[in-house]
Amino acid sequence: MVRRTTRRGPGSSKGRIILALIVAAISLITYFGAREYNPVTVQQEVALGLQAAPQMAAQHGGLHPDQEAQALVDEIGRDVVTNSSALQMPYEFEFHLLADDQTVNAFALPGGQVFLTAGLLRQLDSRAQVAGVLAHEIGHVVARHGAEHIAKARLTEGLTGAA
Repeated sequence: MVRRTTRRGPGSSKGRIILALIVAAISLITYFGAREYNPVTVQQEVALGLQAAPQMAAQHGGLHPDQEAQALVDEIGRDVVTNSSALQMPYEFEFHLLADDQTVNAFALPGGQVFLTAGLLRQLDSRAQVAGVLAHEIGHVVARHGAEHIAKARLTEGLTGAA
């Protein structure tokens, strides 16, 4: 009678499960360690924002052609930055009025690119309301939420790889 032995190691299912658990653990440790120290530099954030800005504008019909409305958004945005802690941040904020008049939205990219759709601007009744929306988006940049999303994406990528 010939007895077969099964090979245990990286090629076996038990070995793959152990390897997947190790990859998952490393991903989790990296993510939770990055919550205290953000591994994405300010320069990387700025570069990512500048790189993504044209694509985001294109997705919303491009920039709004009304230069007067754009100047108003710029002025209000500069006022918010000047009168807040955002002034001490290493970001050069840029404000973009998007041509999309159907979508009611505002958003910010990492590094200081802030967007407001014409659809949302039309819904706002005062400079104070525009300032409130822009301040909210500036807050995302100052809190480095974009970098946090990058760290979460890396975690998801690591866990997906482990699976």
